[in-house]
Amino acid sequence: MKRSAFITILILLLLSLTAFQLGTSFNNNDFQIPKNWPKPNYNFKLNQLTENKFELGKHLFYDPILSADSTISCASCHLSFTAFTHIDHALSHGIDGKIGNRNSLALINLAWNPYFMWDGGVNNLEVQPINPITHEKEMNETLQHVIHKLNNSKKYKKLFHAAYNDSIIDTKRMLKALAQFMLQLVSAESKYDSVMRKEKNVRFTIQEQKGYDLFKKNCSVCHTEPLFTNFKFENIGLSIDTVLRDVGRMKISQNSSDSLKFKIPTLRNIEFSAPYFHDGRAKKLREVLDHYTNGINKSDNVHPVLKNGIYLSSSDKVELISFLKTLSDKHFLYNPKFRMNAKK
Repeated sequence: MKRSAFITILILLLLSLTAFQLGTSFNNNDFQIPKNWPKPNYNFKLNQLTENKFELGKHLFYDPILSADSTISCASCHLSFTAFTHIDHALSHGIDGKIGNRNSLALINLAWNPYFMWDGGVNNLEVQPINPITHEKEMNETLQHVIHKLNNSKKYKKLFHAAYNDSIIDTKRMLKALAQFMLQLVSAESKYDSVMRKEKNVRFTIQEQKGYDLFKKNCSVCHTEPLFTNFKFENIGLSIDTVLRDVGRMKISQNSSDSLKFKIPTLRNIEFSAPYFHDGRAKKLREVLDHYTNGINKSDNVHPVLKNGIYLSSSDKVELISFLKTLSDKHFLYNPKFRMNAKK
């Protein structure tokens, strides 16, 4: 083999190994699977990513045109600086000042999610936006009227044409574009990630390491690494809200064994996504830990690990919170790519 050919092959091999270390390209699109992460649940073959569809989805996400009175957008409850959720109230707010039934979930690493909503009532990301759009306490709109408004918009005529090479605007295309934006909301650049990748000069502090050890012992059965959720539904011993009377997963399954079971949320960027739990009853992380140590409401279907509560001393809680803050990903939170009116 000629020396020049050998060198060329060697360079290509090194480049491929570098790409593998940084993240494997999925379906030759822009979606990157972080190193050592599982394969996403989402089927990209049915909605291959393009920059124009992503941009269309972003415009739709931030546009209150999706609501009945054009006052509420997806971003109204899912703010980029706060892990794509809201922080100023316990329950989602909709048009006319109406109060929703649940705390909004953070939109993070959705490509790996097999179910959506606190009760898992949706199993496809492309269908998920239908719920808030049509919910009477959120956007209170119809899909037919949304499409009518988009068809009357010169802006969206151009955006849909750029995305799909024609000006046809329909529900399927709108939902797929929204999914393309949400799929890109990948958070994998926290201090925790740098430590796991053994990056040079990055390591946990003594306090963070102690917190990580406590986490693995007490929390990882539900908040499984690296996504920090196992995507299951569990009863974590919360007493039922006497106003909302929210029974969780049982509303979908109609199975009494699912009473008060809610989706295990990701802990990524948890420092910025308060309030916590499905009804936003906890304002601080310390309150969440206090629940697990001395606030468990015992019942037949409470998670087995929580039957007797979890023992954490006051210093344990400080250390655990210190570790949880290593899951904060400011590259994700402040990424201009995910904001409107910002240059990429």
